Amino acid sequence: MKKIFTNLTFWVLLAITSGALLGHFFPSSGVAMQPLGKYFIEVVKVFISPIIFLTISLGISGMNDLKKVGRVGGKAIIYFEVVTTFALIIGIVVAHFIEPGRGVNTSAIEGGDISKFTQGAKEFSWLQFLKDNLTIQVLLFSIAFGIVLSKLNNKNKIIEPLKFISKYVFKGLHIVMLFAPIGAFGGMAYTIGKYGIATLLPLGKLMLTVYITMAVFIFVCLGLILRYYKISILKFLNYIKEELLIVLGTSSSEAALPSLMEKLEKMGCSKPVVGLVVPAGYSFNLDGTTIYLSMAVIFLAQVFNIDLTIHQMLTIIGILMITSKGAAGVTGSGFIVLASTLSAIQVIPIEGLALLLGVDRFMSEARAITNFIGNGVATVFLANQEKAFDRRRMEAAFSKETYEYDLEQAI
Repeated sequence: MKKIFTNLTFWVLLAITSGALLGHFFPSSGVAMQPLGKYFIEVVKVFISPIIFLTISLGISGMNDLKKVGRVGGKAIIYFEVVTTFALIIGIVVAHFIEPGRGVNTSAIEGGDISKFTQGAKEFSWLQFLKDNLTIQVLLFSIAFGIVLSKLNNKNKIIEPLKFISKYVFKGLHIVMLFAPIGAFGGMAYTIGKYGIATLLPLGKLMLTVYITMAVFIFVCLGLILRYYKISILKFLNYIKEELLIVLGTSSSEAALPSLMEKLEKMGCSKPVVGLVVPAGYSFNLDGTTIYLSMAVIFLAQVFNIDLTIHQMLTIIGILMITSKGAAGVTGSGFIVLASTLSAIQVIPIEGLALLLGVDRFMSEARAITNFIGNGVATVFLANQEKAFDRRRMEAAFSKETYEYDLEQAI
């Protein structure tokens, strides 16, 4: 019994359930819980940049072959592009055959305000994306710092203090994660209280299609990628279950990003690979977002009874291959990218975005979880590719019944 009450999974599940019930039966109280989820995410975000910097700097400075850094980065970019393109095609094919948009009532279009998203689509640029995306900036700086540090003769005078700082940064993270159930409670209570279960019914077919497609992508596509190196997707998901529940409760992959990096190291991925792949993947390996965007475009075409030609389908794939990469680090990024895509193809009325406003929050959990798992799988795959993976550590990590953020470990 004591083990249950010191298990983070138990408390996060209880928090999510309690938040959903509060939001459903007392909507105004549920909405008032928003700060709990919002500020928990903000506190965790404080740790993201230091952890990326310390992980990459220490990892690269300890490498004898700096060519490996470029090799890992190059492989990561190729991997991201191949897998996200595959996810994009899956989303389009499934939406094309299931047709979740047929027969949808368009009356909600008049009441939805999409002006801020269409304006954001006009203003969006890659330069602005890089300027606003702190994760990418820290990633690039950390790589440069790590390379310079590796060339210094007296580098240990810098490395040892960094290791000391790293130790206490992670201890601080463990303490913060003790409050994860509170953040998950606030996030779920706000979502249900603000939007309500009733908003799901009109677009239930779309939601169901999106969730099923993402589940297939995770268990089949990502499962096969891990199976190539004889790793079970089910065991991997069980290993990161606490983080998945936090992402579910807060609807944000950022809330568990630092913890994921730590866990990937504990399961045998080398520090440099984790440091390079996870932050880069957060911005460029958005499998869930890519699936959602592709399905949303086809859904809106079906709503307006627009039969897309093969040429138009290929155009959509080409545009989304580019625009979907900018779906991180920008407020309302999903809608902004979707608006920019619709503007580019000039076939589907952009006003149709109003239909998605009510259910987008409920689908953001699926997007965040799929993105999160995708980045974990990418790191494990690339670590194996580089022969920078310790299977004995993985087996030891998987054999543990739980990975607990208890008070003793945190302090």
